[in-house]
Amino acid sequence: MTRLAGVTDFDAPTRAYLESVLHGNFDEIPNSLSTLALQPAILKAAVGLWQAVMSGGEVPRPLKWMVGNLASKAHGCMYCSAHTVTGAGRSGVAPEKLAALWSFESSPLFDDRERTALRFAFLAAQVPNGLDDAHFDAMKQYFSDAAIAEILAVVAVYGFYNRWNDSLATPLETHPRETALAHLSAHGWTPGA
Repeated sequence: MTRLAGVTDFDAPTRAYLESVLHGNFDEIPNSLSTLALQPAILKAAVGLWQAVMSGGEVPRPLKWMVGNLASKAHGCMYCSAHTVTGAGRSGVAPEKLAALWSFESSPLFDDRERTALRFAFLAAQVPNGLDDAHFDAMKQYFSDAAIAEILAVVAVYGFYNRWNDSLATPLETHPRETALAHLSAHGWTPGA
């Protein structure tokens, strides 16, 4: 059970806005947004930032979802780990690759470019931050400065959602729970807060 009672019924304009932004990414409006909606300006800003980071740009959406997943893993957020593995699957990441995501360093399913980005995400999400100049040098072998900023923005936006959902013990919806159980549980994912 979440620690704050969120909005249980969005007004029509808010529901339409959320459905337009989230369309194709989620089966339903995530539970995390009900507590964000306690402050409508924060809800709109947080969802708008997520949309700006996850849509468009140079970095392919499948990689962005995987980056978000590794950032959420580093934070220890089971809620966002479940949502990001679900998003990765919806964006075209093969099931066997989803199942190997938390062992990307040793899995032959990931190429060096992906490993570099996923390692960068995992280290950037740690507290204290695990990045150093060598990690940026490695990223520059595969990504432009704009793409590196985009990847770091994915880490940062999920840092916000990781803290929000872990602090509130946001209840996980059925579909992301099932997806995470199917693909991440062998590597330590558990359906907790």
